[in-house]
Amino acid sequence: MHVEVRGSGAPLVLLHGWAMHGGVFAPLVERLSDRFELHLVDLPGHGRSRDSAVPLEPDAVVEAVAARVPAAPWLGWSLGGMFALRAAATRSTEVPALVMICSAPRFVRDAGGDDGARHGMSPEIFAGFAEGLRGDYHGTLERFIALEAFGSDDARGELRALRDQVFARGEPPAAALAQGLDLLRTVDQRPLLPALAVPSLWIAGRRDRVVDPRAVRAAADRAPGAGFVRIEHGGHAPFLTHADEVAAAIDGFLAQARAGTTLPGATEPT
Repeated sequence: MHVEVRGSGAPLVLLHGWAMHGGVFAPLVERLSDRFELHLVDLPGHGRSRDSAVPLEPDAVVEAVAARVPAAPWLGWSLGGMFALRAAATRSTEVPALVMICSAPRFVRDAGGDDGARHGMSPEIFAGFAEGLRGDYHGTLERFIALEAFGSDDARGELRALRDQVFARGEPPAAALAQGLDLLRTVDQRPLLPALAVPSLWIAGRRDRVVDPRAVRAAADRAPGAGFVRIEHGGHAPFLTHADEVAAAIDGFLAQARAGTTLPGATEPT
């Protein structure tokens, strides 16, 4: 599995979202690399790990990444948050803090579930993307990227950045993308939240059309001592369009986590 190391300072592991790779975090690298040693992971089937034999499955990915990186907080965006949350919940001595960006413990809607599940994405949308991969690979990726960018106050800029990144390290195999969609459709990690033993920060984009910010907030409410930050004009990838706000939130949280101080509550700019 490919892991790129950038910067110097306290280590921080970053896990990207579906169909992307570690290069998508370039705006955060620019803002954090002078004080953090950033470990940018390409998940199996993605980027420079597209030929990795590691299965795209939570425990297998966590084990493989943990073997390649030092003990450090993990940051997960979207699909990457699934693995980051699993690592923090099962390896608290190796993963002493958790940052979740536009990610939830359950991605699909559950009408009879708690607030977070009720605000999930329709399972029919996931089924549509999975079907589309079989018949129109590039068109399906374009539609998903457009959905990620939609809602941001700089939708064009976010869409352009995502388009530039998606194939920058080669085309991810359709089979790996289908596996990722299946994970997003089926995995439910809500039971991990009440016993989460490490400090966590949950960052949401108010205009996110992939992961509803209400689902992110509901997850933060269930995790002991968690902090929540809402990027008022952000979409699904706020670190692309509002990198200064996201980097400042990460900086402040990790400083508090290292100091062992109480985390802030919700921050919802107006």
